[in-house]
Amino acid sequence: MQTITGTDINKSAELLNSGALVAIPTETVYGLAANALNQDAVLKIFETKGRPTFNPLIVHVHDAKEFLKYAVEVPELVTKLAQSFSPGPITFVLPKKNNIPDIVTGGGDTVALRVPDHPLTLKLLAQLDFPLAAPSANPFGYISPVDARHVKDQLGGKIPYILDGGQCMIGIESTVVTVLSGKVVVYRLGGVSLEDLKDVVGDVELRIHGDANPVSPGQLKSHYAPTIPLKLGRMKDLLIEFASKKVACLTFSQNYFEENIVAESILSPGRDLHIAARNLFTALRKLDNSNAELILAERFPEYGLGLAINDRLERAAAEN
Repeated sequence: MQTITGTDINKSAELLNSGALVAIPTETVYGLAANALNQDAVLKIFETKGRPTFNPLIVHVHDAKEFLKYAVEVPELVTKLAQSFSPGPITFVLPKKNNIPDIVTGGGDTVALRVPDHPLTLKLLAQLDFPLAAPSANPFGYISPVDARHVKDQLGGKIPYILDGGQCMIGIESTVVTVLSGKVVVYRLGGVSLEDLKDVVGDVELRIHGDANPVSPGQLKSHYAPTIPLKLGRMKDLLIEFASKKVACLTFSQNYFEENIVAESILSPGRDLHIAARNLFTALRKLDNSNAELILAERFPEYGLGLAINDRLERAAAEN
């Protein structure tokens, strides 16, 4: 199969209507999209990614008003968060209606819904009479793609079309939340920070640990991983521990000069966590293509998007 990259929304819509897959841009990462109401089309996502079918998918819609098409109810707290952050990097796990196939939800009784903040994909969704199931457009477990070239490098020849929307502006996946017993629960840290959530709804509860049977996308312990083993910690300690290895270093803002460093990526010399998040997956890809034996990553500040960056690095470092 030849994979074409372009900006043709009509071509994308035509392919999706036919049951084919299309890679789509969002503000977070590129998604591998199919008609969420077509079981056969959704199955192609799992087959193309090598993703286990028990792992739920996020369903993308054009407007938060469409949540009630696919969810039994939308709690008031979800409405408040959607008014503040949608379109944007937040996903809501809600009790599903029967029109959402079980393959989309991993057999569960909830569906993950979000409104992506990208003009091309919003125009595409406006042309379709169905929502789009779309996990990240990469082989399962590997680093998420943040530009069209990343998608083609990994899935070229497996999908017919990549809708090229440039580099993703957020660069890490959406924050995933639900409402349980009148309280917002966070299933995955992401592009909306905990501080921002708390400003809108008060206290929130974290349930982000790995789960062999996830109730939402983004809960598996091992994920977002390069092919080279990754170690996470304090960089000076890591460099001492692995002084005998050829290493690649992923840092927030600082250079290191040990002789065994064969590659490095500094995510934000100005120590801006938003810039660091945007650069994270591109930097991991660069280091994964080096001749290093190990990738050493330093832990980021435990606030704002630093929490989400650390979450991705912890999962990348986890043994599968």
